[in-house]
Amino acid sequence: MPSLRSLAPYAFAVVLGLPVVSHAQTFTDSQRSEIQKIIKDYLVANPEVLEEMSAELTKRQTAVEVEKHRAAVKRNAETIFNSPRGVVVGNRSGDVNFVEFFDYNCGYCKRAMSDMLELMKADPKLRVVLKEFPVLGPGSVEAAQVAVAVRMQDPTGKKYLDFHQKLLNSRGQADKARAMAAAKDAGLDMARLEKDILSPEVSATLNENFKLAEDMGLNGTPSYVIGSDVVVGALGVEGLSKKISEARCGKAAC
Repeated sequence: MPSLRSLAPYAFAVVLGLPVVSHAQTFTDSQRSEIQKIIKDYLVANPEVLEEMSAELTKRQTAVEVEKHRAAVKRNAETIFNSPRGVVVGNRSGDVNFVEFFDYNCGYCKRAMSDMLELMKADPKLRVVLKEFPVLGPGSVEAAQVAVAVRMQDPTGKKYLDFHQKLLNSRGQADKARAMAAAKDAGLDMARLEKDILSPEVSATLNENFKLAEDMGLNGTPSYVIGSDVVVGALGVEGLSKKISEARCGKAAC
């Protein structure tokens, strides 16, 4: 009877009843039953092995996902980082790109905004790009449309950032009315805003952002591209700082 170690490549396939193809060895029904008993007894006696297997599987799946994300970022790098439809509110010549996909009705995005502002203040070399990604309903789409129109009349991004903070900090559901109120408070030309909302540029911008998100597998907000990596979810200042450092110097702290 072969040892348990020698059975490793196909033992669990036998346990699961999967077909085993091997040119080196075949098993009779009685041998298969014996193998199943050996493995079952071993796992019952050493259940921690299952935890180790699960952890290793998660590790490998994560590594595969990271590589898929990096490939998507590389494929779309010019549009992600340099599209004129993105709003740059950090250092335009910064050494690390920090791109956020957000929704004005996302509660996590509201908290993530303060994280972004804190990071910008602490890291003058950070290049921050904002991209509207309205996934939470019609009100979100309306607010994003206004946001794109704000960007169209504010090439510096200064009024956009003011508008962005006002709308994310406002109470209640974001929609066109609330977005227009935030734009007025930020000093935008309201007549031009009403006109620009109807521009093809608005739908082109949102379509571009949705296409990027789909290619990178983003399905929620906030989501980030930091350097060459995709980060999904609100990590907080500490978590985001580590990602920025990894992008800058390859480790959690430079």
